[in-house]
Amino acid sequence: MALPIQLWLIHPRAATCDAFRDRFAGLPNVTVWQCRLEELPPHDCFVTAANAFGIMNAGIDAAVVRLHGEALMHRIQYRILDEFLGEQPIGTSIIEPTGNDNYPFVAHSPTMRVPGSIAGTDKVYCATWASLIAVYRHNVAHPGSIQSVAFPAMGAGFGGVEHTEVARQMAAAYRHYLSPPPRPNWDVVARRQLAIHYDGGRQVAK
Repeated sequence: MALPIQLWLIHPRAATCDAFRDRFAGLPNVTVWQCRLEELPPHDCFVTAANAFGIMNAGIDAAVVRLHGEALMHRIQYRILDEFLGEQPIGTSIIEPTGNDNYPFVAHSPTMRVPGSIAGTDKVYCATWASLIAVYRHNVAHPGSIQSVAFPAMGAGFGGVEHTEVARQMAAAYRHYLSPPPRPNWDVVARRQLAIHYDGGRQVAK
């Protein structure tokens, strides 16, 4: 059973926030913030849409480093070296303490190997799902330590994914997080595959 969290979705553009509100409508414990990371109130964990090598010098990664310092980036890079032999796979997420009591954790979750388009793929879903599972596993080991999780628009920057598609894939991941199957079977697999790769009857991701 999934552990409850407060899900925060942030972006400075109104159109992206509107897409979040549309796609996450009806899902519990979701708050949309039209702001930048630096303007966000205290929260427990911020998810950064990263590259596979932990080079955090552009986009939302750079904002994270400005807030928490380069030492955080170096710790994440060392963990990537130790745990993934230097390249963190898409579909994984690292929870790293920041040392900042107001923003105690960051989840480093690659949406891409290197900066470039991920439009037409399911990588936004994969990175969002990995982040939610990393937070879940962290809370199993350390109950209640992460209650509020803030996500940017995963893949909307260098990834080049349209904000409406970003919101759709992220909402699919959160919906699946909230409703784990009692037992894996091919009907469950088929429903999830359709939810991830199709918008209505139109295939939008591979």
